[in-house]
Amino acid sequence: MGVSFEDVVQAHHRIKEWVVRTPVRRCDAIDRWAGCKVFFKCENLQHIGAFKARGAYARLTQLTPLEKICGVVAYSSGNHAQAVALAARSFNVQATLVMPRDAPELKIASTRALGGQVILYDRLTENREAIAQRICSQQGAVLVPPFDDDPIIAGQGTLALEFLQEVPGLTLIATPCGGGGLLSGVAVAARGINPKIRLWGVEPETGNDMQKSLQQGYRVTISVPHTIADALQTTKPGAKTFPIIRERVEGIATVTDDQLKKAIAVAWTQMGLRVEPGGAAALAALLAARLPVKPDDAVGIVLSGGNIDPLQFTEWTGEGKGNRIDIDR
Repeated sequence: MGVSFEDVVQAHHRIKEWVVRTPVRRCDAIDRWAGCKVFFKCENLQHIGAFKARGAYARLTQLTPLEKICGVVAYSSGNHAQAVALAARSFNVQATLVMPRDAPELKIASTRALGGQVILYDRLTENREAIAQRICSQQGAVLVPPFDDDPIIAGQGTLALEFLQEVPGLTLIATPCGGGGLLSGVAVAARGINPKIRLWGVEPETGNDMQKSLQQGYRVTISVPHTIADALQTTKPGAKTFPIIRERVEGIATVTDDQLKKAIAVAWTQMGLRVEPGGAAALAALLAARLPVKPDDAVGIVLSGGNIDPLQFTEWTGEGKGNRIDIDR
């Protein structure tokens, strides 16, 4: 059956007491540069600093009493792990998180601080899904996938409900795209409200598995991408997310690491928003003119996360040096 608009609405009602209704921000300088009205949905200000809290709570609110006793297992490069650890703590559930050794230390430390048991693995030589499945089998725990799961997809779609309630005239929404959980959830919700709204996903150029899959008509597997966008290092679209995106999304844009760094700097110097590389992908595509926007468009940009290494943030933004990044640079 897949995920329906009603599933998103139900998820919204289940999680609204647990998640932040994140603000929508504007920036005159970006409006002038883009030549249209641009609205930013600030999921970097969500619990654990990313939209992933929505999907985690949407899934864990459906746990049975027995499942709560057995606990949950998730695999993630960082934001989903933190979100599952937070939601599990809210419901007094044990969470085991399988995370790559090269994940940002900030995200690993935060997951542990939230009470999650972290199992590290080598993303180049080990299979995270296999590790997680083995733990589930040993403990009788429930697997909570990062994107390829109906309640997770519905939960992520709740941000689009909020976005369109606040800005009903949006004509295009662009989101970062990894495995497709965010983009597919937003697509279901947005098209459920406005069937004519245009939807775009944005990937790193080196990690364009979704773009290649849409071009080929089937799910394409790529090597682990080399990119600063650790949250977007997926190698294959989800079996559940891909059909939704193929049916509802207009296109996938790609951006370089340099364009991601510029977007991070612009978000900080122009709006005072701290955004991580993957979270800045849609803004990067807008600034690089990779999105087909028109003068009469009202464009929604999802800033999906803000968990960035402090040293990298300082380097990329020039924080502390009094720099102000020029959009046209």
